[in-house]
Amino acid sequence: MKYMLFIYPDSTIAWTPEDRASFPDQMRAWVAEMDARGVRLDGDVLASADETRTVRTRGGVTEIGMGLVNATNPQLTGFDILECADIDEALDVVSTHPMARFGTLEIRAFAES
Repeated sequence: MKYMLFIYPDSTIAWTPEDRASFPDQMRAWVAEMDARGVRLDGDVLASADETRTVRTRGGVTEIGMGLVNATNPQLTGFDILECADIDEALDVVSTHPMARFGTLEIRAFAES
């Protein structure tokens, strides 16, 4: 089953200098492990919210806006697409994500078609 992992950092959590220094290596290790297991299908860090655009078409008129649809905190900063046997495996995988210590991770199954 496919799952979408949404990554929301928590701005109230203080990062130590050691956290900042070790985080990139921890992320690379997690990605490498999940890719090797065939669990992680894709994922990436998103560009700054300042670069976000919204698109709406109402009454035949397309409106393009600047910024997020919902500008509340926390803001989505990344994602991963996972393929897991079930929600229990997905939760196990997500619980080892390095960002789990510094934010909130949301896991949502793809709708069955």
